[in-house]
Amino acid sequence: MSKNIINKDILTIIMHIGFWCLVFLWSILSVEDSYLSTQHLANRNWLSTSCLLIIFYINYFILIDIFFFKKKKIIFYVLNLFLIIAVYFTIRYSFTLNTFNLTLHGVRMRQVRDVSMPSTQLVLSMILSIGMCVGLKINTKWTKNKLLLQNVKQKQLDSEIKYLRYQIQPHFLFNTLNNIYSLIDSSPTIAKDSIHSLSKMMRYLLHESTANKVSLTKEIDFLERYIDLMQMRVSSNLTIEKNFPIINQPIQLPPLLLISFIENAFKHGIDAIQTSFIKIKLTIEKDEIHYIVSNSYFPQFSKETNSGIGLDNLKKRLELLYPNKFELIQEEKDKVYTSKLILNFKNDD
Repeated sequence: MSKNIINKDILTIIMHIGFWCLVFLWSILSVEDSYLSTQHLANRNWLSTSCLLIIFYINYFILIDIFFFKKKKIIFYVLNLFLIIAVYFTIRYSFTLNTFNLTLHGVRMRQVRDVSMPSTQLVLSMILSIGMCVGLKINTKWTKNKLLLQNVKQKQLDSEIKYLRYQIQPHFLFNTLNNIYSLIDSSPTIAKDSIHSLSKMMRYLLHESTANKVSLTKEIDFLERYIDLMQMRVSSNLTIEKNFPIINQPIQLPPLLLISFIENAFKHGIDAIQTSFIKIKLTIEKDEIHYIVSNSYFPQFSKETNSGIGLDNLKKRLELLYPNKFELIQEEKDKVYTSKLILNFKNDD
């Protein structure tokens, strides 16, 4: 049981005790007859209040849970009717006893005004006590169900995020291995260096990417390694420009959130013959990350290849992790394909 639940239970108990203490004290504070003894008040007024307390907690712990919430409301109303009748006649009978009658100098004083609840007030008080109990239990159940629903939704959200996060790993590995495979025959030395670079990146995938958040510095380092790895196999007619900032603040991001833009640029923005380019720029502006990747665009080549799950995965993750806190733009203009992400990372825990 968590500390929050324990603290909430303790607070509930304190509130119940405080409420009934006020109810019992009110029976003394509301009486202005100075000649009435404290013992008389305790015997008569507190008897009525004690019966209200008993009715309240019989409903609170037994009747509401067993009958009202189990769709046996007729039985619930009948039992409370009998309970009110039984308590009413018990109180009225008790008031006939000497213990509950005021005496002055040893003489029973019936002419003194009876300070106990009138019949109508007593019955209405019992009905009100039951109504308050039902309202309190309904509110408690509604709050509990709301918390359970939130927990279920959060677990579903966490599961979906984990699925998307783990989905991108084999996707990334598959694309990278394809690149290395193409180098084995033509450039075995470069292929060896590529495998070495890939092994370092796999450490990141196996260790860092299992966390919910990683530092932006580590994510940028991973991007740099990926760019270096991809450059080993591309032709000399590709120009790459990258601009990553020096991070001076503890910015945390979900792992592998930024790789999709670059991966997509290498996969669809390079032609073996025509001049190609990839430009990567990441800046921090106040509480926002501005991340832009633009690359040369070859419509015919792009139609022949499937973009895969990378960008779709990115969009789904952003919608789950940063609802209403990001802007994702993808556009093609003048044979230049641009992907832009503006992400507000403040208070995203």
